[in-house]
Amino acid sequence: MRAETCEGALVRQLGETPLADRLELAALSGWSHGAVYAAAGRLEEAGLAASLPHATDLIPPTRRFLLTDAGLRRLAPGEGMGEEELLRMRPVSRHWRRLLLERLDALAVIYRLTAALASCAHPLRLRWYRAASLDAAVAVPGGRVVGVVRQGLASDRTGFSRRLRRLFEGPLPGVLLLLLPDELRLRHARRLLGGAPLPAFLALEREVVLAGADDRIWRLPSLPGRITLAEAVRLGGQRGIAPVETRPVRSALPGDVIPEHLLAPSRLKPAEKRALDLLLDWPWLALEDLAGLLAVSRARASRLVLRLEALDLAARVPVAGRRRLMLTDRGLALIAHRDRVSAGALRKRWSAAPLEPGEPLTWRNLRGSRSRQLLRHLTHTAAVHGFVAALVRQAPTCGWEVTQIDPPHRASRYFRQGEGLHSVRPDAFGLLRRDGSPCPFFLEWERRAVRPRTMADRLAPYLRYYSTSRPVDDHGVRPEVLVVLHDELAASHFLRVAGTEMERTGVQVPLRVSHGGALEEESPLGRAWRTTGEESTRALFEAPFRAHEGAKP
Repeated sequence: MRAETCEGALVRQLGETPLADRLELAALSGWSHGAVYAAAGRLEEAGLAASLPHATDLIPPTRRFLLTDAGLRRLAPGEGMGEEELLRMRPVSRHWRRLLLERLDALAVIYRLTAALASCAHPLRLRWYRAASLDAAVAVPGGRVVGVVRQGLASDRTGFSRRLRRLFEGPLPGVLLLLLPDELRLRHARRLLGGAPLPAFLALEREVVLAGADDRIWRLPSLPGRITLAEAVRLGGQRGIAPVETRPVRSALPGDVIPEHLLAPSRLKPAEKRALDLLLDWPWLALEDLAGLLAVSRARASRLVLRLEALDLAARVPVAGRRRLMLTDRGLALIAHRDRVSAGALRKRWSAAPLEPGEPLTWRNLRGSRSRQLLRHLTHTAAVHGFVAALVRQAPTCGWEVTQIDPPHRASRYFRQGEGLHSVRPDAFGLLRRDGSPCPFFLEWERRAVRPRTMADRLAPYLRYYSTSRPVDDHGVRPEVLVVLHDELAASHFLRVAGTEMERTGVQVPLRVSHGGALEEESPLGRAWRTTGEESTRALFEAPFRAHEGAKP
């Protein structure tokens, strides 16, 4: 019967694409949505498949399906192989189930991409990878292979560069699709792909989830303009090769009871996942600042934290007389597995576990090297948190959209000037938009720049940076540099020193200077900012510098 044929097709499809939802299964199998929805229900009733809830910021609530042990036993003879061979040849073993559940959020994005691809290239076959540089490879009609690489939020520049380098050293697909989390990392990836040995196309992850095969979201590394997914696949020159990983000698059935620790990516709600990412970005965050960054009430933020605490993913750590929020080592591992980065390396940098559990928690008694540094300068850390939280909360009331807020470890920019490698290392980077216009900025919260020489030293990296074309190359426009001093007198001194240094070097930095008292009165987007040569204050992103945003020095 037709229904039985659809059920058999779904069993085979779930053997290749476990944890796809019904919309994705319909696109990949070629059956109608109605037939797939009905057949999936019958498979669940018969005990051949099970489903899990899932949602992210990008993907609305859905149910993702996987075969039970009974379903795998039914699939094996239909594929002409024994049970043991099936577990080695398909991503359905106990080991594979653990990997795919840990990567569930990333897996869902790639399934949406594959479903869009299926609308213009059907039938296709998808292969997942455990440890290869590719996340997945898709074989499309004509023998062409499309490689897919996703960069997660927790992946840093160095690690991602090495991953692409390893990819280029091995067997290559015919075309490469890269999914990036934000514009800045997309621009960085474009530079990495200069001279790549295969056609490569890039897109923002949030656009990939929402787009179809005919939407122009894909960008080339070195050319302006955008093309569709169908065009990108068609432009791939060679057929390419899907890398082959060593298959395990033996594999076990996954079992119908999923271990509790693997269910967190499924059970967490989108707001809870956003909170986890914010706690990774901004360690030692106060509850009210988390509420500001999430744009929710303090009570709502408290409920989210309680949920994360119950799952042992986050903790309220007593520090300096108050409780601050940190990810637990389990929370760090959850994000590391999702984004395919080393959990050990993430813990080494960001763990809040004490070196000596019986001793008071101070910066000296902390495992994570970067979290230790932030705790050591907690007053400065808390001030930066307060600024970005206030900015996120105030922006909608002033007509701004907050597109991106990056912590210090992602806000740094590296560039070459002459023979040397230089950097700017701000306390935060942000990107706001209004009426389609981007307004990026760097934030420097300065409490120790009190002498003219120190102030000049703080400005020197930006003078080097803005003497090159890199600000426009990195962001499309020249970001403004926001400097916050401890009082009005220090702000006036800094402006005078900055004016002298810009005149001496001939480099104009789009500088805005304020102080703590003014920001308390006006908030970050208010009339709290001064620039060189002006005594009156202006609102943030007000003239004069917007007229020069596209100009190169």
